[in-house]
Amino acid sequence: MTLWGGRFSDGPAHSLWQFTVSHADRRLLEVDVEGSIAHLAGLGAAELVTRDEQAALEAGLREISEEAADGSFTWLDTDEDVHSAVERRLGEIAGPVAAKLHTARSRNDQIALDIRLYLAGEALRRMDQIRGLIEALVDRAEAAGDVVVASYTHLQQAQAVPLAHHLLAHAWPLVRDLDRFAGVRRRLDLSPLGAAAGGGTSLPIDPMVAADSLGLGGVFDNSIDAVSSRDVAAEYLWCCTRAMVDISRLSEDLVLWATTEFGWASYPDSVTTGSSALPHKKNPDIAELARGKAGSAIGHLTGFLAMEKGLPLAYDRDLQQDKEHLFTVDDDLAGALAALTEMVSGAVLDPPHPSAWVTAMDLAEVLVERGVAFREAHEIVGRFVGALQAGGRTFESVDGGEIAAVHEALEPGDVAVLDPVRSVARRRSHGGGSFESVAVQIRSLREGLAASDR
Repeated sequence: MTLWGGRFSDGPAHSLWQFTVSHADRRLLEVDVEGSIAHLAGLGAAELVTRDEQAALEAGLREISEEAADGSFTWLDTDEDVHSAVERRLGEIAGPVAAKLHTARSRNDQIALDIRLYLAGEALRRMDQIRGLIEALVDRAEAAGDVVVASYTHLQQAQAVPLAHHLLAHAWPLVRDLDRFAGVRRRLDLSPLGAAAGGGTSLPIDPMVAADSLGLGGVFDNSIDAVSSRDVAAEYLWCCTRAMVDISRLSEDLVLWATTEFGWASYPDSVTTGSSALPHKKNPDIAELARGKAGSAIGHLTGFLAMEKGLPLAYDRDLQQDKEHLFTVDDDLAGALAALTEMVSGAVLDPPHPSAWVTAMDLAEVLVERGVAFREAHEIVGRFVGALQAGGRTFESVDGGEIAAVHEALEPGDVAVLDPVRSVARRRSHGGGSFESVAVQIRSLREGLAASDR
């Protein structure tokens, strides 16, 4: 069924149908019906349909809504899109009066509304999932207790930190992702209904009636912009992509930690896979796929923006492609968040003790505390490290006498600074890798989660 056949003497060619018809919008069925019920309220208020017609149309739409909810709605190969499918089914239920539903409306403002309604709902679901992953990371951080590990720069051991501090470093980007979804959801809270094809309508429709019926906070200011802009959809896609990048970095750590070389973590059999050739293998495929899908998300975001960048106003069929990008990335994010939350929750974390080299900066800072300029202290400790390494030794083998011989400002008791646990205990800077900082972060994150869930 098409909604535009009156001007044409021939039906659509098979090649046109195959190339132009997409089924990606079928997931919009429920919100399309929801928007149609709201539009019908506007038609009734404007007396463009009678009370009896409004009642018959609303009853038919609510029947379709029930079919959408329970999965019994029947799609036909002749349905050009979700809008024509709804109108076709409404005609089967309500009869010829169904032809009045599209009064003062175009598919242009209809699809713009559908996307906003759908993404607003999905944003809430992604936010719930992100909260779940944050909570899993906070739980694991709290359970990690006083375990100390090496932090890394350039993938080389850098400073000693609590394992919890490392875990929480993955939670904070997710908090920002949560805030981004909340922001885009606020900007989705607007109805484009009434913009029609792009120039508005001469019929006395009040856009606020439909907006109020949907619980939306406002309506468009420019009818052309209302039907042609997809910036809020692009923003939603960016939020998804940014979140995918953040969980990709978490995934990279989860993969590294499971290697024999790192030996930090193992994961339950239920969230890992095996090898068809190597009987001993246990692969963190969830993390690897999340990492891979982040790359695909970047490609979809780029494709979406490229699709938009040169379009003349108002509506162009190119915009049909928005759903291919949006839905793929949103689905991938939903799946990755669910799987990674389970993987993190079930992880067994038993990292090895860090090398004592991670205390080198602490030794330099002891010199600074006793009046030595940091650049000089850095040079002194660097020469000491170089001499030890040349002799095949590590900090673990150093005694108090050797420490005191490094510089006149050092004392034999300063050898205790070379202990990674002591290094963490000495840490005082705000947000740094100390046990006190971890406790503050855990409390702050839990309070933030509780507040954001209201």
